[in-house]
Amino acid sequence: MIQRENPFFGAYQTPHETIPFDRITLQDIEEAIDKGIKEEDEEIAAIVSNKEQPDFANTIAALDTTGTLLGKATSVLFNLSSAETNDELDALVQKYAPILTQHETAITLNEGLFKRIKAVYDAKPTLNEEEQMLLEKTFEGFERSGATLDEAGKEQLRKLSTELSQLTVQFSQNHLKETNAFTLHLTKEEQLKGLPESQIEQAAQTAKEQQTDGWIITLKAPSYIPFMTYADDRELRKQLYMAYNTQCTHDNAHNNFEIVKRIVNLRREVAQLLGYASYADFALKNRMAEKPEHVYQLLNDLIKHYKAPAEKEMKAISALSDEELKPWDFAYYSQKLKKKEFDLDAEMLRPYFELSQVKKGIFGLAERLYGITFKQNSDIPVYHPDVEAFEVIDENGDFLAVLYCDFHPRKGKQSGAWMTNYKEESEREGRPFVAIVMNLTKPTAEKPALLTLGEVETFLHEFGHALHGIFAKTRYAALSGTSVYWDFVELPSQFMENYAVEKEFLSTFAKHYKTGEPIPDELLEKIRKSRNFNVAYACMRQVSFGLLDMAYYTQTEPFTEDVRAFEQKAWAPAQLMPQEPETCMSVQFGHIMSGGYAAGYYSYKWAEVLDADAFSLFQETGIFNRETARRFRTNILEKGGTVHPLKLYTAFRGKAPSINALLIRNGLPTPNA
Repeated sequence: MIQRENPFFGAYQTPHETIPFDRITLQDIEEAIDKGIKEEDEEIAAIVSNKEQPDFANTIAALDTTGTLLGKATSVLFNLSSAETNDELDALVQKYAPILTQHETAITLNEGLFKRIKAVYDAKPTLNEEEQMLLEKTFEGFERSGATLDEAGKEQLRKLSTELSQLTVQFSQNHLKETNAFTLHLTKEEQLKGLPESQIEQAAQTAKEQQTDGWIITLKAPSYIPFMTYADDRELRKQLYMAYNTQCTHDNAHNNFEIVKRIVNLRREVAQLLGYASYADFALKNRMAEKPEHVYQLLNDLIKHYKAPAEKEMKAISALSDEELKPWDFAYYSQKLKKKEFDLDAEMLRPYFELSQVKKGIFGLAERLYGITFKQNSDIPVYHPDVEAFEVIDENGDFLAVLYCDFHPRKGKQSGAWMTNYKEESEREGRPFVAIVMNLTKPTAEKPALLTLGEVETFLHEFGHALHGIFAKTRYAALSGTSVYWDFVELPSQFMENYAVEKEFLSTFAKHYKTGEPIPDELLEKIRKSRNFNVAYACMRQVSFGLLDMAYYTQTEPFTEDVRAFEQKAWAPAQLMPQEPETCMSVQFGHIMSGGYAAGYYSYKWAEVLDADAFSLFQETGIFNRETARRFRTNILEKGGTVHPLKLYTAFRGKAPSINALLIRNGLPTPNA
């Protein structure tokens, strides 16, 4: 009997050594993680026991190359748990989250290892800029992970970190289960009044998939958002809104109230154990914002400029309703106002945004800016039939990356959209494998996938992150691609969103899916004129999330408050209408609870200042200008975390960023106007 070979233990024998998803089992992942932990422990031991004087090569660079097998296995485990999970995979994540945290903590608290790292750091060797950055990042990473704590402190950190890893996993799993648990089953045609044909077809298809009659609306974005925007039945909108905004608040196994409290307290305890007043103080030390005061300065600045215009926007929307405006009315009457003012709504644009054409347009934009091309390769294994794999080729013919695109919602996929890596670029490991995962409108039996302009923006956003990974050109994985300060990471993504309203770009691909006719100039003009519709409201919404995030993570004492009441108070300065008492966002706010945005949600607005300023240079030189694009690529997209982000930005732009470009883009007066 021939023994089956675990795919992780040898060469994959796939194009570019891409992951053989078709051959990997859960048992393979388990075995690879167990072996990977053992291997990395041995690699660390070899560094520690090295008799040679500690130097950059035998300690810092050597550390960057450890854990290859473990990295391969965990990238598959955690990426699949977000994009294509099931109960068995969830259980595996729950099992390994604390084990992996303990493993990582054991490395960062290894006294012998830190002694060598500190010896190199204290020696102040002559290094190039990238090597110096890796040295500093490594030393500070160990210091911030408790390497200087006494034994009691280290033991406490181990306990806190392990519990935190378990709870963040549980938080996300609870949210996905709540999202999947709810359906709004419609059985009467009058309940569909106001809904566009595309939405009705989607709802009918979902019902068919669930083997029932009628129409089913879910809490997934392509179903939820159009229903809230177009459904005439106010009671049904209310029902759906309340279902969405009370997820994880119910008296069941998926309630996240206590988990939120514990996550907030665990992060505070970790920060204070490491000598910081709050988790925000800890997190912001290695970000462009540097300290909580600077974040609040940004958020308050935005409130000063945007709140009055946002209130004016709300007043205009309220005027269309005969009743007091409620949260479940906002999208509905907002759409009616947009139609009234600009004769434009999302459904008018859908026929011109067929997914395959949008894909060609966005890939074509990258080709026009940077000279790169995308070639689909069906021989590259994928983890779901919906996923497409592309080889990315540079203008000189060199292979740059593999890009996986996963477009549509399904039961095993988390809501939202994100970019991730299956392999980081580095000198040692070669070119990267990058994935963008979204929840865009699905095709139906009658129509292909027809997107809204908002979905096109989402695609551009995640594609911007992908380019950050694709173009990475660094020696060390720890500094590669999106491994940058957290409030810089959104610049490449938000920069790309600027193209969504540019006539020159849209006219390259926006064609009617039936007739092939290009999008009419009058529609393009309506898009341009409406670009700032409700822009102040959208800004205040993001500011409110930033305030909530900072309120949790500037806590210096044990957090014991009622989560709902705390939330309502925290974001009150940016709220534009009363919050429904039963609703709560905190319990489903994955960005700041289970994702990487704790004390960092402000970074979306921080990066928006940068992206507006960056795009203003393209507007000056031409939005497809190859020389400006080259500067953006070489100074920002290729560099990763090898240089301080402000230095990178200034090298590209020729000067420090200012808020003025954002205010101008949004049609608001600038401070020195």
